[in-house]
Amino acid sequence: MRIFKKIYNYTISEDKNLASKLKSVLGFVPSHLALFKMAVSHKSLNGQKTDKKFRYNNERLEYLGDAVLSTVVAEYLFKKYPTQDEGFLTKMRSKIVKRSTLNMIADNMGLDLVLSEYTLGSLSNSMKGNALEALIGAIYIEKGYDGTRNYIIKKILMQHLDVKALEVLDDNYKSRLLEWCQKNGKAVEFVLINKYKFDKRDRFKVGVNVDGKELATAEDYNKKSAEQKASSIALTTVIKA
Repeated sequence: MRIFKKIYNYTISEDKNLASKLKSVLGFVPSHLALFKMAVSHKSLNGQKTDKKFRYNNERLEYLGDAVLSTVVAEYLFKKYPTQDEGFLTKMRSKIVKRSTLNMIADNMGLDLVLSEYTLGSLSNSMKGNALEALIGAIYIEKGYDGTRNYIIKKILMQHLDVKALEVLDDNYKSRLLEWCQKNGKAVEFVLINKYKFDKRDRFKVGVNVDGKELATAEDYNKKSAEQKASSIALTTVIKA
């Protein structure tokens, strides 16, 4: 029965164009096409379309995909590094599931080919990572845990991520800045300079002050991401000083 639904979605359905794009990005045609359409639909569409099929967004599926991805990655790392302690595994999982990594993976997979049609306004990197999590949620509903685990490991981790390189990567700039300031007797403060709407989304401008002097500012759609960006800039300043 499922194979016939896939054939219908790919050849006859009114959303066959979406099915074709999903096949090129994910490597398969979904049988529950409406579910995957929801996964790539950003909340900016809410209230903008009169058609009932647009009165939803991918946030619930993103929530589910986030949980599934975290579990799969935890299991994958547990088996891949049998002699490493909990601290190492936790850091590695954080590096893999963090927003910037998911944004990069989604970009490599070509998710923008699908998302541009289901988003109003400009397409940000974070929207790509969010949609990737939502798609994982949809895959979980369609394929179950075992099928989703195999997909994540073979089609995402092994194809679009250099896990070995992540072992030595330290991209927690905020933590590095805090450590530097503590070591050198400096006081550091993160200040929310501004919060405003851009493309109907919250955007945050954050500043980093060291000993009362503003060293850097940065903006992003997520406050933590803005702090990381500002910390990265501030680190280059204090290291040169």
